[in-house]
Amino acid sequence: MSHAPALSVAEGVTLIGGGEVGPQALAAALALAPVVAAADSGADTALARGLVPWAVIGDLDSLSDDARARLAPVLHHVPEQDTTDFEKALARIAAPFVLAVGFAGPRLDHALAALNILARRVGPPTILLTEADAVLCCPPRVTADLPPGTRLSLFPMGPARAEAHGLRWPVEGIGFAPGGRIGTSNEITGPLRLSIQGEMLLILPLSELETARTIARAA
Repeated sequence: MSHAPALSVAEGVTLIGGGEVGPQALAAALALAPVVAAADSGADTALARGLVPWAVIGDLDSLSDDARARLAPVLHHVPEQDTTDFEKALARIAAPFVLAVGFAGPRLDHALAALNILARRVGPPTILLTEADAVLCCPPRVTADLPPGTRLSLFPMGPARAEAHGLRWPVEGIGFAPGGRIGTSNEITGPLRLSIQGEMLLILPLSELETARTIARAA
C-alpha cells in the first residue's frame, strides 16, 4: 500500500530507531545521508546526539514528552498497530536511499522484524547498519570490486539460489533456505559477479558501506 510521504528529499536519509545506535554506524550513515529522520523514540536518540530530525514517524507510543514538545511540527502519527515503526517510517519516506541505525538490537525480535522488512523491500532502497555490518536485500544481479579478503555473507529469507564469481567458497548448486543451508562468512577473492534467485540478504562490513549503497541503489 502506498502512503503520502512524510518526508520527500533528494538526498539520502539517515533513519534512527529506538534501539542501540553505535557511534561508528551513525557517523558512517550521516557521512552519506545527511538528512535525519526518526522512527518513534529514535527521535530521543537523535536529540541526545545533537541531531534534529526532519520527520518523526510512528505510533509515537515510546516518544518522550520532551521530544514530543520540541518536535511537534514534524511529528507524523501513524496509530495502526499492524506494522512496526520501522515499516511505518520507510513506507512514508521518499528518498534515493535510507541508511537505518538503531534497528538491530538489543531486542532480537525487533532485529528479526527489521530484516523481514528489508526482505520485503518496503520504501526506498534501505541498508541496515550495525557497528560491524551493512545489511541489504540483495538485488538479482550484483557487480562490485571489493578488496580481496573482504567478508561477504548471504542469508536467505526464503528458498533461494545463487551463482557467483569472486568468492572463496562456491555457492552454485546450493538450495539456500532460512531453515537449511545459509551462506555466511564467505570471502572476496576478486571482482564480484553475483546472481541471485529468491530473497537473499547481502551482508558486508560497515567499512564497505559505500559499495553497499551502490549495490542497493542499482537494484
